[in-house]
Amino acid sequence: MVKRIRFAVVAALGVATLVAGPVTAASAGTAKVDPAVTDVSVSPSPVEVRGAETVKVTFTAETAGGASAVTGWIKPAVGVETEFALAKSDDLGSGKARWKSTKDVDRRFAPGTWTFRASAAGTAPKYAEFTVKQVFETDFDDIAATPAVVDRGEPVTLGGVLRRNGANGWAPLAGARVYLAFRPLGGSYERLSGSVETNGQGRFQIKARAFKTGHWRAEYDGSATTLGARSETDRVDVRDVTRHTRIVGFGAGPDPVEEGDRLGVRGRLQIDTQHGWEGYEGRRVVILFRPDGSSRWSEVATDRTDGQGRFGADVTATRSGHWRAEFGGAPGVEGTSSAVDHVTVREPAPERADSRIVRFNASPEPGRYGRPLWFSGRLLVRGDGGWEGYGAKVRLYFKAKGSHRWHYVKSTWSRDDGRIATKAKTYRSGYWKVVFKGDRDFYGDSSGKDYVRVVRR
Repeated sequence: MVKRIRFAVVAALGVATLVAGPVTAASAGTAKVDPAVTDVSVSPSPVEVRGAETVKVTFTAETAGGASAVTGWIKPAVGVETEFALAKSDDLGSGKARWKSTKDVDRRFAPGTWTFRASAAGTAPKYAEFTVKQVFETDFDDIAATPAVVDRGEPVTLGGVLRRNGANGWAPLAGARVYLAFRPLGGSYERLSGSVETNGQGRFQIKARAFKTGHWRAEYDGSATTLGARSETDRVDVRDVTRHTRIVGFGAGPDPVEEGDRLGVRGRLQIDTQHGWEGYEGRRVVILFRPDGSSRWSEVATDRTDGQGRFGADVTATRSGHWRAEFGGAPGVEGTSSAVDHVTVREPAPERADSRIVRFNASPEPGRYGRPLWFSGRLLVRGDGGWEGYGAKVRLYFKAKGSHRWHYVKSTWSRDDGRIATKAKTYRSGYWKVVFKGDRDFYGDSSGKDYVRVVRR
């Protein structure tokens, strides 16, 4: 039984062989493959070029089919394509190989996305993208600190130009923030507060006050596309001098002032410079007060001067006395004191009540030329219980017909009950009135006007 089964299997295999026919090279896995690029790569990627350095970039292609040559191309996002040949670096067996080409990438390469493609024997190429990042070098030019010699505390100006070494060479760098640093003799650099931006031409000017002899320089911290830079240094010598100050325009007011009201104390601190007297900014000034009858000055307020040297304070008026201001000085700057100003403080005036003149009358009507007219009325003031008569000085006024001016005629006194009775001669037709000008207790008032026609008989 076993033999018969074995025979049947052999017979079956023989039939299968006759049906399939002879084995070809293709069926055995030895068919010919056309040359082609199967993969490409770029190293390093991204490519970062810092300043003037050159980065060696390797372009790699892998091929199959026994390629005999590989051509590569690189192209920026905008620009001309560059062609080059790749050299075989590794034989990977079975007709496969690795090809490479190395290029120097420097600041002349445009930043952005580039494309690398490679092809063998004109077959369809393979593509790879890579990024070129340019971090351009920067440098300062035309650095100068002026003036070369200054008095202690005077300003120094450092100016210059910041440039960038881009794809097209050196050019001004606009809109970059520049800082100021100072190194005293025998010391180290320290960055000062404040900064400026370069203008459209890359120029800048930055100021600081000089208190020590030493060297000044500009500093730029760089950005995502530019490297930082430190400028050359420029020395400035500081000389020790005693400079004078003065306080001008000092005064306190109003004068007189009522007790409890606000009193303004103002002045201006100036310093003697090479350009003359100028406002001394940012200095502490003390305002002092000495009451009448005392020899002791007391500090009342302080203030710091503004850009024009002005200072001041508003205080509450409590006593009559003298006011002055003092500046205590600074290194190399002597202090000064203002002139003294006296202000009189008065007790507040008592509150006053209203008054009114009622029932004013001039008679007879018509009046006769050169004859007297009689005037009557009553002066009332507002008291706790209402309106009541008041004895006070009142004045009689006359305005001729057709005139716009009142003329004083005479004064008289109302009685304690407020009644007014007086007389005056008349020569022209016109208007009469009585006026109470007020006193410490009551506001003034004016009567209504009364017209009297004057006739000759």
